[in-house]
Amino acid sequence: MRLGEMAMPADFRYRAVLLRGKPQHARTDAFCIRHPPMPPGRWAKIFSPFDALKGFHDAIAAAAAENARGSVRDAPPEAEWAEWDEI
Repeated sequence: MRLGEMAMPADFRYRAVLLRGKPQHARTDAFCIRHPPMPPGRWAKIFSPFDALKGFHDAIAAAAAENARGSVRDAPPEAEWAEWDEI
């Protein structure tokens, strides 16, 4: 058992189906001919509008804009500038 997995109860209703695993298909069998794999471009088009982390894109854009104009947080306080003027 891997980390984060639960033990399967002995009386689990779909135990036999689950233990069979994911079906493997040859590219020439009837299933793959009727259901060809989806092209990556179409797959991306379907799932690109999904935003798993709401506001993440806006936060990244704001951070990029802040870095582009120079961050105020990175500048030392005025007291530190006075020390540099004395040198």
